[in-house]
Amino acid sequence: MPKFDPISVQIIRNRVSSLMEEMEYHFYRSGYSTIVRESRDLSCVITDKQGRLAVAPPMFFHSPVYFHLIQRILDLYGTNQLSEGDTLVCNHPYEGNLPHVPDMGLVTPIFHGGKLIAFAASISHKADMGGAVPGSTWGQATELFHEGLLLPPIKIVKGGVPNTDLERLISSNSRAPELVLGDMHAQIGVARIGDKGVKLLCDQFGAENFIDALDTTIKASDRQFRSAITSLPDGEYASEGFLDGDGVSSKPVKLHVRIQVQDGRINFDFSGSASQTRGPANLRLAMVEACVFYSLIGFLNPSIPYSDAARDAISFKFGTSSVLSPEPPAPCSSYMKTCHKLVDVILQALHPFLPGRAIANSGGSGGSIVVSWQNPAPGRVNQYEIFGSSYGAGKAHDGTIGVTTHLANLYATPLEIIESEFPCRITRYETVPDSGGPGQSRGGLAIRRDYELLDTASIVYRSDRSRIAPSGLAGGKEGAKSSFLLSPDTPDQKQYPSSFRETFQPGTRFRLQTAGGGGYGDPADRDRDALAQDISEGYVTAFAARKDYYYSN
Repeated sequence: MPKFDPISVQIIRNRVSSLMEEMEYHFYRSGYSTIVRESRDLSCVITDKQGRLAVAPPMFFHSPVYFHLIQRILDLYGTNQLSEGDTLVCNHPYEGNLPHVPDMGLVTPIFHGGKLIAFAASISHKADMGGAVPGSTWGQATELFHEGLLLPPIKIVKGGVPNTDLERLISSNSRAPELVLGDMHAQIGVARIGDKGVKLLCDQFGAENFIDALDTTIKASDRQFRSAITSLPDGEYASEGFLDGDGVSSKPVKLHVRIQVQDGRINFDFSGSASQTRGPANLRLAMVEACVFYSLIGFLNPSIPYSDAARDAISFKFGTSSVLSPEPPAPCSSYMKTCHKLVDVILQALHPFLPGRAIANSGGSGGSIVVSWQNPAPGRVNQYEIFGSSYGAGKAHDGTIGVTTHLANLYATPLEIIESEFPCRITRYETVPDSGGPGQSRGGLAIRRDYELLDTASIVYRSDRSRIAPSGLAGGKEGAKSSFLLSPDTPDQKQYPSSFRETFQPGTRFRLQTAGGGGYGDPADRDRDALAQDISEGYVTAFAARKDYYYSN
């Protein structure tokens, strides 16, 4: 194959993409925990021998992690201490740049003809890695050690032989060992699928041609990305936003960015952000990169394929020991709410460069809940759910409703699974009228879900945007705030903070409501037919139409 034959390169690229999809399919079909088999909080990739991605996984925010993790493995082991049949495991946010402790990365080096040519890898959220609370995601953690067992990059399989001592160590530190080991073994299994698939590609096209094809794909992505950046006019704009708090303090946490564009180069200066937080709202470098790459690609041209060449086109500046550049052992378990707010802030700063391209603030991650049952069925210790919310509106479209926004492509756990596997009843699941930010384009509506506990349970809840609502853009209004209500619609109704842990008795009822997306443009300019349709669908009440949109009919 000629080195730069574009047809053959594209064939290999598509084969790698299909191989990643095959790995992901077999992983979630083999998953033990609901967070894998239902929410699909996972990704599977093939990288080059340096750890660079040529094809990004659907779970985009994992993409930058793999390069840092594999580079750390190469620093520790070099190529001479990696062998056929090895698999390494790591969940350490500082050693391997994993998002937080429950996210476990497994990496398998791939050899052909005795030479290292690629890696097969995956990342997946684990049901419980120990630590202070069930689920290992304590919103009030003040150090990394509260969040669970820490594994630096280490071999879990050596030369095809499982490290059973390490497996026993992991099992002994988990409240749900069968789920953790089951999901981990699935990761090991899909790595073998990746290994076999890459070897077949090398047998068919030749190892050097496979390596060249990945490199050519990465370089092509780099050219597209750099070309898109040149469409930005030279200039400098800044923006900031705030988290409700860090989970420990109620003081809002500032995220600030100053974007400088000059001669086709772009710099993101985050030095104006808050110091690292005592609570677990801190972000590691890979997560900051994910927010930047995602925002830029979406803003400039969503068809640009991501590759790890993106980091070569962008420069970063951070403050010392900040929320976006923390030092160990600063905790990280609530990282996702910070990611979502950071994306909002970045898009706000990009907006003046090309007005009309950015969208208003989204409803955020929607939060997560871990219900640890006092009398669980076997293998049903933790009910772990991750919620979506809704997008903010754009210049020519309303915000999408009821999805996981921005960086994550997760699935809501089906009600049938929750009620059949756990002593829990879902009594309401619906959109909330008037919760989307008013604007010429309306923000996506908030989602609410009512629960009834049928057994005693400890609940760990982590969210954001209950105090500081998602902002609108270009004259649009803010979306509704999130909330956690105990005994909703009764005289005993009580609102809880956006992050807490508490034990509740059987019969307890509570309601989770996500935030709504912000609106875009002046609400008075909303198309009257679109507004009439909103009223008909129950998205906007007649009262709100008159008050917020100046509508009369």
